[in-house]
Amino acid sequence: MKLTTAQIDQLYLFTRQHYVEWYDLQSELVDHLANAIETQWQENPKLTFDEALNKEFQKFGVFGFVDVVEKRRKYLNRKYNKLVLNNLKLFFSIPTIMVTIALVAIFFVLLSFLQKHIPFIQIMFALLTILFIFGLYIYSRKNKKEAQLSGKKWLFKDIIFGYSSMAGLISFPIQFAVKSTFENHSNWFLLLMSFLIVLLALIEYVVLILIPSKSEEYLTQTYPEYV
Repeated sequence: MKLTTAQIDQLYLFTRQHYVEWYDLQSELVDHLANAIETQWQENPKLTFDEALNKEFQKFGVFGFVDVVEKRRKYLNRKYNKLVLNNLKLFFSIPTIMVTIALVAIFFVLLSFLQKHIPFIQIMFALLTILFIFGLYIYSRKNKKEAQLSGKKWLFKDIIFGYSSMAGLISFPIQFAVKSTFENHSNWFLLLMSFLIVLLALIEYVVLILIPSKSEEYLTQTYPEYV
């Protein structure tokens, strides 16, 4: 015996009621539940749809679908971080590495001349932090509007547009800005600060511009049913 269209829709509703808000995860769980229910009916045709569903849901334990969601989130976060690293590597290969080195040299010179008079390190890290927060805010709003229009949320899309583990970078520049002081720092310290400023700027470029510009490609690769 096969599930009807109405019963499939009921399974989607069931996953949403149990805090699975992403369509990709809902589809995976619905497919699993549907196959399990049909298998149960083959063994015991007298079972009702609700009885078979509750029996299968109990196998997920007291936390229900929470573990499934967390495992999928961790997997997609790792996938996203790998995308960031792969795109970031482009700036450390010939010939783009020359541009990266030139940027580090420019900031090193600026820091050398301005460290006594202007809190240049704090200003740069503050600007990077503000830009990062503002960029994530804009993308998260855009993503929410698109989800409302389509009626579907995709977990990997949420990660790409602001909800990834990369958001933790916000605290990184703040810590450096707070700890930096007006004093004659060594050239090695200034060189390190220059490199970190450029590195954070490149990461923000990858996270806020490069990867979102390729988001459709990444999403269709992850979800063949994504349109």
